[in-house]
Amino acid sequence: MKRLLLLISCIASLNVNAQVLDSVKKDLLTAPDTVQHLHSKKYALIPPVVLAAYGVSSFAFTPVRNLDFSVNDAITRTDPNFNSSKAENYFQFAPVIIVYGLNLAGISGKNTFIDRTVVLGLSGGILALTATVTKQTTHRLRPDGSDYLSFFSGHTSTAFLGAEFLNQEFGGKSVWYSVAGYAIATTTGIFRLYNHDHWFSDVVAGAGFGILATKAGYFVYPYIRNALTHDTKKGKKAYLVPTYQDGATGLAFAMSL
Repeated sequence: MKRLLLLISCIASLNVNAQVLDSVKKDLLTAPDTVQHLHSKKYALIPPVVLAAYGVSSFAFTPVRNLDFSVNDAITRTDPNFNSSKAENYFQFAPVIIVYGLNLAGISGKNTFIDRTVVLGLSGGILALTATVTKQTTHRLRPDGSDYLSFFSGHTSTAFLGAEFLNQEFGGKSVWYSVAGYAIATTTGIFRLYNHDHWFSDVVAGAGFGILATKAGYFVYPYIRNALTHDTKKGKKAYLVPTYQDGATGLAFAMSL
């Protein structure tokens, strides 16, 4: 078990490189032209791409797949009665909760409430689509034999999506925010392994795909934001503002011609 924890921790460590109420109110009413996101250098994509590629390689390279069986067998021998009581159902969302918790505590993130929330939603949509297509296409049986939706780990990918979200928003303030996020995400993956819900390659790939989904969200959002809110050549401007009516919250889009 110690070797497994060390291996997963080493892989996860590759990627470790909010405001008082008045500030939150300002966030809600302010929608800047572009999101002040991290334009990651190309090398920043290498770790998640390597993680995702490792998982995919398990379908083509026997040694990688054999490691899946070895890890699962080792867990069965050393911790046959392990049961996390599905703690990973909560752990997977913890990094995102931390982002908004810090925000409410008065610690400002990199972006406004609206921007970071839309980026999160966009990243989640990208990941959900990727996971659905991949699980249906690969048709891999889980270690516990429950179904054929093993590749890649959804819980792990969601946790690492949140960890990268926390890293993007608060990593510039302290590396410990990033460390905490990735530690929680790694724990989520370990739970999935020890509960026999996923193979090792499923978890590693989930980490990669989760991080890539967040990076994609931060990369794409500014272009979408600008396309919706500006058309200077034609003298048009658009606004995105929160709404509240009859107990329901939402967003309203308006354009001035």
